Amino acid sequence: MSPDSEQPAPEQPVPERPTVPRRFRLAYVPGVMPAKWVRKWEERFPDVPLELASCTVAGSAALLKDDGADAVVTRLPRALDVGDPGPHHAIELYAETTVVIVPKDHYLTLADDLTADDLADENFLVPLDDVLDWPARPGTVVEHRPETVGDAVELVAAGMGLLAVPQSLARLHHRRDLVYRPVTDAPTGRVVLLWPSPTADLTDEFVGIVRGRRAGSSRGRDQQQPKRNAKEKAAAKRANREAAGKVPGRNFGKGARRGRR
Repeated sequence: MSPDSEQPAPEQPVPERPTVPRRFRLAYVPGVMPAKWVRKWEERFPDVPLELASCTVAGSAALLKDDGADAVVTRLPRALDVGDPGPHHAIELYAETTVVIVPKDHYLTLADDLTADDLADENFLVPLDDVLDWPARPGTVVEHRPETVGDAVELVAAGMGLLAVPQSLARLHHRRDLVYRPVTDAPTGRVVLLWPSPTADLTDEFVGIVRGRRAGSSRGRDQQQPKRNAKEKAAAKRANREAAGKVPGRNFGKGARRGRR
Protein backbone atom coordinates (compact mmCIF):
# COMPACT_ATOMS: atom_id res chain seq x y z
CA MET A 1 0.00 0.00 0.00
CA SER A 2 1.47 3.37 -0.97
CA PRO A 3 2.06 6.01 1.68
CA ASP A 4 -0.41 8.30 -0.13
CA SER A 5 -3.32 5.82 0.10
CA GLU A 6 -6.17 6.80 2.39
CA GLN A 7 -6.22 5.18 5.81
CA PRO A 8 -9.62 4.35 7.39
CA ALA A 9 -10.49 6.70 10.22
CA PRO A 10 -10.20 5.05 13.63
CA GLU A 11 -13.52 4.20 15.23
CA GLN A 12 -14.52 6.60 17.95
CA PRO A 13 -15.61 4.97 21.22
CA VAL A 14 -19.30 5.36 21.90
CA PRO A 15 -19.71 7.30 25.15
CA GLU A 16 -21.53 5.35 27.81
CA ARG A 17 -24.84 6.74 28.96
CA PRO A 18 -24.76 7.85 32.57
CA THR A 19 -26.68 5.45 34.75
CA VAL A 20 -29.28 6.85 37.11
CA PRO A 21 -28.69 5.41 40.58
CA ARG A 22 -31.59 3.38 41.92
CA ARG A 23 -33.41 4.99 44.81
CA PHE A 24 -36.84 5.08 46.38
CA ARG A 25 -38.42 8.41 47.34
CA LEU A 26 -41.01 8.42 50.11
CA ALA A 27 -42.89 11.54 51.16
CA TYR A 28 -44.95 11.71 54.33
CA VAL A 29 -47.20 14.20 56.12
CA PRO A 30 -46.70 15.52 59.69
CA GLY A 31 -47.49 13.05 62.45
CA VAL A 32 -46.62 9.95 60.40
CA MET A 33 -43.71 7.85 61.64
CA PRO A 34 -42.15 5.86 58.74
CA ALA A 35 -39.06 4.74 60.71
CA LYS A 36 -40.06 1.06 60.95
CA TRP A 37 -40.55 0.83 57.18
CA VAL A 38 -37.22 2.56 56.59
CA ARG A 39 -35.43 0.03 58.81
CA LYS A 40 -36.98 -2.88 56.94
CA TRP A 41 -36.02 -1.32 53.60
CA GLU A 42 -32.41 -0.83 54.68
CA GLU A 43 -32.23 -4.47 55.80
CA ARG A 44 -33.55 -5.80 52.49
CA PHE A 45 -32.09 -3.29 50.04
CA PRO A 46 -28.87 -1.88 51.53
CA ASP A 47 -27.69 -0.75 48.07
CA VAL A 48 -30.87 1.20 47.24
CA PRO A 49 -31.20 4.36 49.33
CA LEU A 50 -34.63 5.35 50.61
CA GLU A 51 -34.97 9.13 50.51
CA LEU A 52 -37.45 10.74 52.90
CA ALA A 53 -39.19 14.09 52.42
CA SER A 54 -41.93 15.77 54.41
CA CYS A 55 -44.94 17.28 52.67
CA THR A 56 -48.31 18.82 53.43
CA VAL A 57 -51.58 16.94 53.08
CA ALA A 58 -52.74 19.52 50.54
CA GLY A 59 -49.63 19.06 48.41
CA SER A 60 -49.22 15.31 48.71
CA ALA A 61 -51.36 14.29 45.72
CA ALA A 62 -49.70 16.78 43.38
CA LEU A 63 -46.31 15.51 44.52
CA LEU A 64 -47.12 12.13 42.98
CA LYS A 65 -48.49 13.60 39.77
CA ASP A 66 -45.39 15.77 39.29
CA ASP A 67 -43.03 12.81 39.93
CA GLY A 68 -41.76 14.40 43.11
CA ALA A 69 -42.02 11.11 45.01
CA ASP A 70 -42.45 7.41 44.30
CA ALA A 71 -45.03 7.04 47.09
CA VAL A 72 -46.56 9.24 49.77
CA VAL A 73 -48.10 8.57 53.15
CA THR A 74 -50.94 11.06 53.56
CA ARG A 75 -54.42 11.56 54.99
CA LEU A 76 -57.78 11.02 53.35
CA PRO A 77 -60.18 12.40 52.43
CA ARG A 78 -58.45 15.79 52.47
CA ALA A 79 -55.50 14.83 50.24
CA LEU A 80 -57.75 13.90 47.32
CA ASP A 81 -60.22 16.71 48.02
CA VAL A 82 -57.56 19.33 47.24
CA GLY A 83 -55.24 17.53 44.80
CA ASP A 84 -55.20 15.13 41.87
CA PRO A 85 -52.50 12.42 41.96
CA GLY A 86 -53.41 11.07 38.51
CA PRO A 87 -53.80 7.30 38.04
CA HIS A 88 -52.93 5.81 41.40
CA HIS A 89 -53.32 3.03 43.95
CA ALA A 90 -54.04 3.42 47.65
CA ILE A 91 -54.09 1.21 50.72
CA GLU A 92 -55.37 2.32 54.11
CA LEU A 93 -52.77 1.93 56.84
CA TYR A 94 -54.78 2.90 59.91
CA ALA A 95 -57.48 5.23 61.22
CA GLU A 96 -56.54 8.02 63.61
CA THR A 97 -58.39 8.97 66.77
CA THR A 98 -59.56 12.59 66.84
CA VAL A 99 -58.74 14.54 69.99
CA VAL A 100 -59.35 18.06 71.25
CA ILE A 101 -56.40 20.06 72.59
CA VAL A 102 -57.21 22.21 75.62
CA PRO A 103 -55.27 24.18 78.26
CA LYS A 104 -54.09 22.03 81.15
CA ASP A 105 -56.40 23.77 83.65
CA HIS A 106 -59.52 23.61 81.43
CA TYR A 107 -62.63 22.06 82.98
CA LEU A 108 -62.90 19.57 80.06
CA THR A 109 -59.80 17.80 81.36
CA LEU A 110 -61.91 16.34 84.17
CA ALA A 111 -63.35 13.83 81.68
CA ASP A 112 -61.36 10.93 80.20
CA ASP A 113 -63.10 11.34 76.83
CA LEU A 114 -65.58 13.75 75.28
CA THR A 115 -68.40 13.96 72.75
CA ALA A 116 -69.32 16.67 70.29
CA ASP A 117 -72.13 17.75 72.62
CA ASP A 118 -69.57 18.38 75.37
CA LEU A 119 -67.87 20.86 73.04
CA ALA A 120 -70.96 22.74 71.91
CA ASP A 121 -70.20 25.87 73.95
CA GLU A 122 -66.52 26.12 73.06
CA ASN A 123 -64.62 28.29 70.57
CA PHE A 124 -62.54 26.36 68.04
CA LEU A 125 -59.51 27.27 66.00
CA VAL A 126 -59.49 25.84 62.46
CA PRO A 127 -56.08 26.13 60.79
CA LEU A 128 -55.74 26.35 57.01
CA ASP A 129 -54.14 22.90 56.96
CA ASP A 130 -56.99 21.30 58.94
CA VAL A 131 -57.57 17.67 57.85
CA LEU A 132 -60.82 16.75 59.63
CA ASP A 133 -64.05 16.39 57.68
CA TRP A 134 -66.83 17.23 60.15
CA PRO A 135 -70.44 16.80 58.97
CA ALA A 136 -71.32 19.44 61.59
CA ARG A 137 -68.42 21.05 63.45
CA PRO A 138 -69.09 21.51 67.19
CA GLY A 139 -68.86 24.85 68.94
CA THR A 140 -68.13 28.21 67.34
CA VAL A 141 -65.31 28.65 64.82
CA VAL A 142 -62.95 31.52 65.59
CA GLU A 143 -62.81 33.94 62.65
CA HIS A 144 -59.01 34.03 62.54
CA ARG A 145 -57.57 30.96 60.80
CA PRO A 146 -53.92 30.25 61.60
CA GLU A 147 -51.68 28.94 58.85
CA THR A 148 -50.80 25.59 60.40
CA VAL A 149 -51.71 23.21 63.20
CA GLY A 150 -48.52 24.28 64.95
CA ASP A 151 -49.62 27.92 64.85
CA ALA A 152 -53.07 26.95 66.16
CA VAL A 153 -51.52 25.06 69.09
CA GLU A 154 -49.74 28.27 70.11
CA LEU A 155 -53.09 30.08 70.09
CA VAL A 156 -54.71 27.37 72.22
CA ALA A 157 -51.98 27.99 74.80
CA ALA A 158 -52.80 31.71 74.62
CA GLY A 159 -56.45 30.99 75.44
CA MET A 160 -57.97 31.87 72.06
CA GLY A 161 -59.86 28.61 71.63
CA LEU A 162 -59.62 24.82 71.41
CA LEU A 163 -58.31 22.69 68.58
CA ALA A 164 -59.50 19.33 67.21
CA VAL A 165 -56.84 17.28 65.41
CA PRO A 166 -55.76 13.69 64.79
CA GLN A 167 -54.03 12.32 67.87
CA SER A 168 -50.69 11.97 66.10
CA LEU A 169 -50.61 15.74 65.51
CA ALA A 170 -51.46 16.41 69.15
CA ARG A 171 -48.47 14.27 70.11
CA LEU A 172 -46.25 15.98 67.55
CA HIS A 173 -47.06 19.45 68.95
CA HIS A 174 -47.10 18.44 72.61
CA ARG A 175 -46.68 21.19 75.19
CA ARG A 176 -46.56 20.90 78.96
CA ASP A 177 -49.27 23.52 79.40
CA LEU A 178 -51.71 21.69 77.10
CA VAL A 179 -53.45 18.31 77.20
CA TYR A 180 -55.78 16.47 74.86
CA ARG A 181 -58.83 14.26 75.22
CA PRO A 182 -60.38 11.83 72.69
CA VAL A 183 -63.67 12.87 71.06
CA THR A 184 -65.58 9.62 70.69
CA ASP A 185 -68.07 10.68 68.00
CA ALA A 186 -65.72 12.84 65.92
CA PRO A 187 -64.78 11.94 62.34
CA THR A 188 -61.55 9.96 62.10
CA GLY A 189 -58.79 10.60 59.65
CA ARG A 190 -57.49 7.79 57.43
CA VAL A 191 -53.75 7.48 56.92
CA VAL A 192 -53.05 5.89 53.53
CA LEU A 193 -50.19 5.01 51.23
CA LEU A 194 -50.63 6.45 47.73
CA TRP A 195 -48.49 5.58 44.72
CA PRO A 196 -48.74 6.01 40.93
CA SER A 197 -50.25 3.44 38.59
CA PRO A 198 -48.79 1.31 37.06
CA THR A 199 -46.75 0.14 40.03
CA ALA A 200 -42.96 0.31 39.62
CA ASP A 201 -40.80 -2.57 40.86
CA LEU A 202 -39.27 -0.70 43.80
CA THR A 203 -42.68 0.64 44.78
CA ASP A 204 -44.03 -2.89 44.80
CA GLU A 205 -41.24 -3.87 47.18
CA PHE A 206 -42.08 -0.98 49.51
CA VAL A 207 -45.78 -1.81 49.44
CA GLY A 208 -44.83 -5.34 50.45
CA ILE A 209 -42.88 -4.02 53.44
CA VAL A 210 -45.81 -1.88 54.54
CA ARG A 211 -48.16 -4.84 54.25
CA GLY A 212 -45.82 -7.07 56.24
CA ARG A 213 -44.74 -9.22 53.31
CA ARG A 214 -41.72 -11.33 54.16
CA ALA A 215 -38.51 -11.02 52.19
CA GLY A 216 -38.31 -13.43 49.26
CA SER A 217 -42.05 -14.05 49.08
CA SER A 218 -43.75 -14.46 45.71
CA ARG A 219 -45.69 -11.18 46.14
CA GLY A 220 -48.76 -12.94 44.82
CA ARG A 221 -47.24 -13.57 41.42
CA ASP A 222 -47.47 -16.93 39.70
CA GLN A 223 -44.18 -18.62 40.42
CA GLN A 224 -44.38 -22.30 39.60
CA GLN A 225 -42.14 -24.69 41.47
CA PRO A 226 -39.95 -26.95 39.28
CA LYS A 227 -41.62 -30.31 38.69
CA ARG A 228 -40.05 -33.38 40.28
CA ASN A 229 -39.67 -36.68 38.52
CA ALA A 230 -41.03 -39.97 39.88
CA LYS A 231 -37.76 -40.91 41.59
CA GLU A 232 -37.55 -37.56 43.40
CA LYS A 233 -41.18 -37.79 44.49
CA ALA A 234 -40.65 -41.29 45.89
CA ALA A 235 -37.53 -40.21 47.77
CA ALA A 236 -39.33 -37.22 49.26
CA LYS A 237 -42.28 -39.39 50.28
CA ARG A 238 -40.00 -41.91 51.99
CA ALA A 239 -38.12 -39.12 53.81
CA ASN A 240 -41.39 -37.72 55.14
CA ARG A 241 -42.52 -41.15 56.35
CA GLU A 242 -39.18 -41.80 58.05
CA ALA A 243 -39.32 -38.40 59.75
CA ALA A 244 -42.76 -39.31 61.08
CA GLY A 245 -41.45 -42.64 62.41
CA LYS A 246 -43.65 -44.74 60.15
CA VAL A 247 -40.85 -46.47 58.22
CA PRO A 248 -37.41 -47.46 59.60
CA GLY A 249 -34.50 -45.78 57.87
CA ARG A 250 -31.95 -47.73 55.85
CA ASN A 251 -29.22 -47.56 58.48
CA PHE A 252 -31.58 -48.91 61.12
CA GLY A 253 -32.56 -51.82 58.89
CA LYS A 254 -28.98 -52.81 58.18
CA GLY A 255 -28.07 -52.65 61.83
CA ALA A 256 -31.03 -54.82 62.75
CA ARG A 257 -30.02 -57.48 60.24
CA ARG A 258 -26.44 -57.51 61.50
CA GLY A 259 -27.67 -57.91 65.05
CA ARG A 260 -29.49 -61.16 64.18
CA ARG A 261 -26.40 -62.89 62.84
